[in-house]
Amino acid sequence: MRIPGISGNKQDSENAENQNSSGSESTTARFYSLDVIIPTGILCSSFMVGWYCYRKFLRRIHNSNKMPDSFFRKRSLYGVVTSVGDADNFHFYHTPGGILGGWGWLRHVPKPGRRALLRGQTIHVRLCGVDAPEAAHFGKPAQKWSGEALTWLRSYVLRKRVRVLPLSRDQYGRTVAQATIWKWNGKRNISLEMLRNGWAVVYESKQGAEFNGQEDVYKKLEKQARRKRIGMFQQGTKNLVTPGEYKKLHK
Repeated sequence: MRIPGISGNKQDSENAENQNSSGSESTTARFYSLDVIIPTGILCSSFMVGWYCYRKFLRRIHNSNKMPDSFFRKRSLYGVVTSVGDADNFHFYHTPGGILGGWGWLRHVPKPGRRALLRGQTIHVRLCGVDAPEAAHFGKPAQKWSGEALTWLRSYVLRKRVRVLPLSRDQYGRTVAQATIWKWNGKRNISLEMLRNGWAVVYESKQGAEFNGQEDVYKKLEKQARRKRIGMFQQGTKNLVTPGEYKKLHK
């Protein structure tokens, strides 16, 4: 016995299934079409390139503790010296990308006097290869010539733009680095300039000494300053106490 309407319902169902199948195939075809694949590929590639550039060139290193191990001896950092507390180290505010990275017109370095804004935001740089006269700290008296050496370094680098190449970390967590600065006579190695002007000696401790392959140059410049009797050698070297000797005397 035939039931009216069954054949019609079956046909309608088959038609619906065919339409759904055709719609799915059409959607899949559109999804894999060049009009979709090419813009999606460009968007994904742009994002990946942008992320890579940010990580490599524009990511700011906030302090010495945040310094990636991969940076040591391989990546130099550009920034501004915000304070000089001792004659052989300073605090450095990393400004990746420089002017092209927006610094000075989109982003600004906090002023040196605003310590609250700078707390935890600077890299403590220990100049490689040199020892300068010790300032008064930890209950120890200031070493002779420490004030003059500090004044020289402040006038040379404070609030100036410098580039540092991290070499290692010292026992105090500071970043031992080679630091350079542009002056009227070209790019200058700050450690070498301290030696050239007689305000430091070659780093005396064998442990943790870093010269970035220039130890002979460091020693040559110290000998020249001693011979010329400039800086901390201006009164001769007969009774001179070096920073290394001073540290041992005041342990």
